[in-house]
Amino acid sequence: MTIFNLGSINADLVYRVPHLPGAGETLAATSMSRGLGGKGANMSVAAARAGAHVVHIGAVGEDGQWASNRLLEYGVDTRHIAVAAEATGHAIIAVDDAGENTILLHPGANWALSETEIDLALELSTARDTFLFQNETNAQRAGAGMASARGLRIAYAAAPFGAEAVAEVLPLLDLLVLNAVEAAQLETATGLPPDALPVRDVVITLGADGCRWINTDTGHAQDIPALPVTPVDTTGAGDTFTGFLVAGLDRGMPMAQALAQANRAAAIMTTRHGTADVIPDLKDVQDSRF
Repeated sequence: MTIFNLGSINADLVYRVPHLPGAGETLAATSMSRGLGGKGANMSVAAARAGAHVVHIGAVGEDGQWASNRLLEYGVDTRHIAVAAEATGHAIIAVDDAGENTILLHPGANWALSETEIDLALELSTARDTFLFQNETNAQRAGAGMASARGLRIAYAAAPFGAEAVAEVLPLLDLLVLNAVEAAQLETATGLPPDALPVRDVVITLGADGCRWINTDTGHAQDIPALPVTPVDTTGAGDTFTGFLVAGLDRGMPMAQALAQANRAAAIMTTRHGTADVIPDLKDVQDSRF
């Protein structure tokens, strides 16, 4: 089975700072690094390192061949990453000493995908496959519609959150992953609590409290506790969680087991500095001791 991930690819420019800057504040960084990032790329790497076959559908600029090569090194199928006229997307990330972060995004080539390229990537998909996407590219509704018409499981990570973007794809989804703040924002926008959404499986991440799974078909709700760690950098932890979750489901795991694995991977991720380049692999997760 295959995970087709319509997702962003960014250069992550990470600045370590003593505290997150306030409005109008000029702050000296203590270090700077460049790495592979973007929610889409992070999720592709996480799912591949969790043992799934992942086809990434995305775009970079002519300056972004290094990013495609890096994805390939991590086991991601990169044949459907287009080269656009726009520059590769990038993120400016400030991370403080407590591991909290603030992020500025420039979408660049991530918003230059053609529907033809997405359709071509999905030509070999089957109803046993999964279509994963986030809110950092264009053509989300079109891509999800193509995948749904082919019978794929449709999984959406609703970040960066936009109520209109979520509402547009909501009728197509089988799995929705969002954090507690996003869940509250979606309820305000739609008038629907998570257990009343027209999505079979809703997963709400709760940070240090783990996550909550709601199956709206049965009304079953289950909390999966987080693992106790001391975080140094929370960047990419949510993307790691989603990638491992979708990979677990793709490999036939029951939801609760896939969520427990995803929690463990995300916990490990928070103990590392960086994004896609430091996402744990399946052996890391299975051998971890908490």
